[in-house]
Amino acid sequence: MLVVGLTGGLGAGKSTVGKALAARGAVVIDTDEVAREILAPGTPGAGAVLAHFGPEVAGADGAIDRAALARRAFSSREGTMALEAITHPRIQAEVARRLSSARAAGTRLVVIEIPLLDAARRQRYELDLVVLVDASIEHAVARAVARGMAEQDARARMSWQPTQGERRSLADRVVVNNYGLAELDAEVDQLWEWLELIINGS
Repeated sequence: MLVVGLTGGLGAGKSTVGKALAARGAVVIDTDEVAREILAPGTPGAGAVLAHFGPEVAGADGAIDRAALARRAFSSREGTMALEAITHPRIQAEVARRLSSARAAGTRLVVIEIPLLDAARRQRYELDLVVLVDASIEHAVARAVARGMAEQDARARMSWQPTQGERRSLADRVVVNNYGLAELDAEVDQLWEWLELIINGS
């Protein structure tokens, strides 16, 4: 089973590429989705987040207010590290469980979407390859704003993420997403062909 890490900064288009790979037959594990699950109301993860960041990140329905949490956690490196210390071990445990299930089912390709990927996480997730979805800062900010994020918040979050150079240094392949959906889909076609060649040992 080939395990591929799919990464990219805020607004780069990583989730779009993940969906495109899933449509082509990959099993995709989205760590953002896993994070939402481990922070569901009443979970130990939610309790730990509320204890650290305070009641201002709690929504009226008892769920974590993700926008408020993002403002608190991603406004500083200390906040980001505190949130990661709570969520990452829980996310990794759930990803390991899903990988085990995929392996038992005979899955050939698993793609793990990991927004903040570094060398240590590449090793912990035992990734065979890393694919980076990359975009210019201005394109990425524009996409984040189009999704409802304030430009100031988007730029603040990007300032604490790995740099473009750091992300590229970990990547085995880069998908550039500075154009339209048609151009991105063509890039994903080429990526898929490359992955199939590796899986088939060509």
